[in-house]
Amino acid sequence: MDTQQFQLHILCYSDKLYRMARSILKDENRSKDAYQDLMMRLWEKRKQLKAIENPQAFMLTSMRNLCVDLLRKQQLNGELPANAEYNAPNPHQLAEQADTVNVISRMIDLLPETQRTIIRMKDVEEMEISEIAEVMSMTENAVTVNLSRARKKLREMILIHQQQEKMLYEQYR
Repeated sequence: MDTQQFQLHILCYSDKLYRMARSILKDENRSKDAYQDLMMRLWEKRKQLKAIENPQAFMLTSMRNLCVDLLRKQQLNGELPANAEYNAPNPHQLAEQADTVNVISRMIDLLPETQRTIIRMKDVEEMEISEIAEVMSMTENAVTVNLSRARKKLREMILIHQQQEKMLYEQYR
């Protein structure tokens, strides 16, 4: 695989790979470093990449594994404690974070790493359950269950957020 083929067949997934790293690592600089590290590894193994049937799944799996390894090295488990709750931002933060997408993105960041990754792959990247299962090394049923649980937690957090916003509105009305 030459430079042109690498750009055509590998670099076309750059945005997805970076977004996956960002969703797992939650840090822009570490995500950029992880992306660069993966690209270097892929470049070094470019001759073997021709044999891979599903390059997108392979690269997303590689990125996920790399990020999980980085988290393990820093002794982070990436899981939300069972008793943790989503607390609505204070009024100043609400004014700054009026954009609903931003608020929901922050809520997604509170999900356990597996659920966070799956919901982003399904609802942001619009990947199929079978592709997600391959990337995550899970059964399709396990992906569906995790997706369902993630969406349920998000609905609960959104409901709490809406109730708290309503209370703040009533308080300042």
